[in-house]
Amino acid sequence: MAPLRVLCIHGYRQNGSSFREKTGALRKLLKKQAELVYLSAPHCVQEAGGEEASEKDGPGGNVDSRGWWFSDVQARSFSALQQCEESLGLDESVKAVREAVQIQGPFNGILGFSQGAAFVAMLCFLQEQKLEPEFNFRFAIFVAGFRSECEEHKRFYNSPLEIPSLHVFGLEDRVIPDNMSRELLLSFQDSQVLTHPGGHFVPAASAHRQIYQDFLNRF
Repeated sequence: MAPLRVLCIHGYRQNGSSFREKTGALRKLLKKQAELVYLSAPHCVQEAGGEEASEKDGPGGNVDSRGWWFSDVQARSFSALQQCEESLGLDESVKAVREAVQIQGPFNGILGFSQGAAFVAMLCFLQEQKLEPEFNFRFAIFVAGFRSECEEHKRFYNSPLEIPSLHVFGLEDRVIPDNMSRELLLSFQDSQVLTHPGGHFVPAASAHRQIYQDFLNRF
């Protein structure tokens, strides 16, 4: 049986290549079940400190930093904790995913990390509202996900989403505390949870294999 094709959406200040490096253990863990395909966000991020600076640490970090939207329109920066009336760049990012689906698809599912996970939740809403006919994801995986604090994004959380979802978060995450991930969890009706004792990363230890595999086996 052919592996499931999963579109992977990186975190703030990462890019597709750096996220691919960071998730090497996950690719190895799921190599018989899933083919992970990585996309880079369309927006360049200026190097500076920020709430999610730790997302870029490690191999492949600090090069070609990218983001899916900015919560501070003037500074062109992002913080998951920043409350704002409007954001910048989301439409371009949706277009980038639409083009990826058209050119590199089809995809069975979608996976997002941190800001990428928050973005994936928005994409799921657009799919279920039939606002993006190209999207046909059968499942979604959220790692360190959260609800956007931007006022104009509240519409994404108005109705429960039916897409099957796996929510992964660390109990010691200092960038996206687990209570923020639990809040996003409330938007999904058919959800599973994988918690780990660590921080802000994609867990892929052998202890996690069964939960990932059981979830993917549904598709």
